[in-house]
Amino acid sequence: MRRLTYLSRGELRWDEAHDPVAPEAGAVVRPIASTTCDLDRAIVAGATPFRGPFAIGHEAVAEVVEVGSSVTDLRPGVVVAVPWHICCGRCRRCSSGLPTHCLQVPRFAMYGLPLGGDFGGLFDDLVLVPFAAALVPVPEGVDPVAVASASDNLTDAYRAVEPTLRARPGADVLVLGGTGSIGFYCVAWARFLGAARLDYFDTRDDPALAARLGATVITELPDHDTDGYDLVIDAAADAQVLARGLRLLAPGGHCHSVGIYFGDDTVLPLGTAYMAGMSFSTGRPQVLLSLPDVLAHVAAGAFDPGEVFSDRLAIADAPEALAQGLRKPVFVRS
Repeated sequence: MRRLTYLSRGELRWDEAHDPVAPEAGAVVRPIASTTCDLDRAIVAGATPFRGPFAIGHEAVAEVVEVGSSVTDLRPGVVVAVPWHICCGRCRRCSSGLPTHCLQVPRFAMYGLPLGGDFGGLFDDLVLVPFAAALVPVPEGVDPVAVASASDNLTDAYRAVEPTLRARPGADVLVLGGTGSIGFYCVAWARFLGAARLDYFDTRDDPALAARLGATVITELPDHDTDGYDLVIDAAADAQVLARGLRLLAPGGHCHSVGIYFGDDTVLPLGTAYMAGMSFSTGRPQVLLSLPDVLAHVAAGAFDPGEVFSDRLAIADAPEALAQGLRKPVFVRS
């Protein structure tokens, strides 16, 4: 089989690798629609600490090829979403809502980065899934290509906005965009979940997409907002933009950051946060917990997540296309 390998900035290639074999509780899947996480784009651009070579990619919908002897609830041919993180779905941490910290796999185990071992990437011809319990079937009628990003960005965005809009129906939301796709998914989910005021600010990506998805695009961040936002989503991965966004929160408001900051020296306005009683959260998304809800909403016609993709290409073109830094390409395997 072929494996897509990231070598260095702007350089990727297909390498040959051994075909995986399904373990007793696991499966082997064939990705049929693979896309880039916003982190992948940063990796290819050389903007992260990660150095190649390693298999890249952790967003895909796949077809089950083989299941282990103890797997009874999946069969070959089923189309599934593959969470970016490796987990058993049953251990103490998985059961308590922390599948990204599964006790049955190495720490930080995931596809597309060699942080917790080598599990390959979701652009590969075949992918080993150690525990088939982590796979979530795609509902009948849902275009697998449209939900290729459910493995990470699409679901991460849902988890970023859903808690606040569930607790505060009609909340005012500000999305700080700029990392490629997740900010746009946040806009779409916030509109679907009933945000009253939905603003979008971005200095890097094309804001026209945010407007089509239902947001009001603002070109400047004010120093203050009279009413303030109940929820600010940081999808900018820019510490200065994040700090300005925090100052726009309403008393008791919440900020969730889906941006990734490398290192521990990010400066935040904690004095402002204290006086306003605001809260802040971030972290690797527990995708498995919300994947069924995300896929069900898409199946019910909440919105078409396929609108966020910038390009639709053949999987064979992945090395050259990824090197171009396309915003959110999706690659289809025939």
